[in-house]
Amino acid sequence: MAEFTGGGGLDMTRKRKVQVTKKVTLPYLTLPYLYTMGNCLVASPSEETCPSSPTTATKTTSSGLSKNLSDGKGFSATSSSGGNSRFSASRRLDEEFPSGKIFEVPNLKIFTFSDLKSATRNFRSDTLLGEGGFGRVFKGWVDEKTLAPSKVGAGMIVAIKKLNPESMQGFEEWQSEVNFLGRLSHPNLVKLLGYCWEDKELLLVYEYMQKGSLENHLFRRSSAVEPLSWDVRLKIAIGAARGLAFLHTSEKQVIYRDFKASNILLDSNFNAKISDFGLAKLGPSGGFSHVTTRIIGTYGYAAPEYVATGHLYVKSDVYGFGVVLLEMLTGLRALDTNRPSGQHNLVDWAKPLLSGKRKLKTIMDPRMEGQYSSKAALLAAQLTLKCLEPDPKSRPSMSEVMETLERIDAMKEKPKEPKNSSANSSLQRPGQQPTRHHSPLHPRHHGPKQGHKVK
Repeated sequence: MAEFTGGGGLDMTRKRKVQVTKKVTLPYLTLPYLYTMGNCLVASPSEETCPSSPTTATKTTSSGLSKNLSDGKGFSATSSSGGNSRFSASRRLDEEFPSGKIFEVPNLKIFTFSDLKSATRNFRSDTLLGEGGFGRVFKGWVDEKTLAPSKVGAGMIVAIKKLNPESMQGFEEWQSEVNFLGRLSHPNLVKLLGYCWEDKELLLVYEYMQKGSLENHLFRRSSAVEPLSWDVRLKIAIGAARGLAFLHTSEKQVIYRDFKASNILLDSNFNAKISDFGLAKLGPSGGFSHVTTRIIGTYGYAAPEYVATGHLYVKSDVYGFGVVLLEMLTGLRALDTNRPSGQHNLVDWAKPLLSGKRKLKTIMDPRMEGQYSSKAALLAAQLTLKCLEPDPKSRPSMSEVMETLERIDAMKEKPKEPKNSSANSSLQRPGQQPTRHHSPLHPRHHGPKQGHKVK
């Protein structure tokens, strides 16, 4: 029996730190102990149990020519401070290689710290996008072609993640972002444009995603955030599935390891892109079915076999996708201790309700009422159940998930109009509290008690 608490979670769409302080008991987690590490929780301070070479990193100053970063498994980054705009190049690559591409050598711009201070107006508070265990994320402005800092309102907006020097998790995750995103290019992965490494300053520069996170659109009740329609949710799910499928079928299988709504970012057209590769890991090799590693992820999204044993499968990501798909169908968070007893964990509570049309109707997000056919909803629910299978071998591949979602999206059957829409809208759905009908599951001004990092 292990008890742990969660720290501040990174919320890139709100200017506040989410704090989770309530203890959660995991009866199936048998590791000796857990300890807090930034906004994550790690199941032991020891190194990963799978054999590997030690992580190495060599650098020069930002005025130097190159830096070499390696994860000890042949997935390394060597970057030059020269070259064309990675953003422009990535746009072309998305058009030329819609199925994605892996670079032999990353093409990342090395920024000076002075550049990024200028781009963010010295990291002024009014440019702050979010804050978490890694540090803070700021909005900056750079020239689209050269990526040189530009005046506010000129050029293009970028998101700049600045490491908190006191963060214990920071360097390892910063290095993982460079190693993975620096070499991976796909329309459904957020683009890493460059980085800065000067003395103790570690920063990452990404393309800016105008619509923020899926989490924000699903759960934030605000007049400025319109509820996502059924069609848009399907579009987002298909895009995220394509991104994961690319990672899983690439030459060097990549296990994302932390798939959740807050890590799915949306551009101005609601195209989904997977972000935050700080916990990504290369998949099994040499005939092995899994890798054994520290338990890192988010409680509520992490696959049960991984949390229980530390065995990480490619299909552990499929489980996380299933959790997010369930959130999209219901409009409810994966973990919310404000719900009635027995309903805190969405998967445990909702799984029995996904197998039939009548039961499913009771948990579907009422904000989508009248937008989908019962057949399409049931097919999506059945796919969710397959993704949430306890045995990873029984789960579909992400390619199969993507194909199923595309078939559901192609269904143009007209949804039936609700018989008494005005009356039905006032009915209380399972897990709702009548005194807070429009926002029954989340505190008004305090951070939601949701998925705790288990790193």
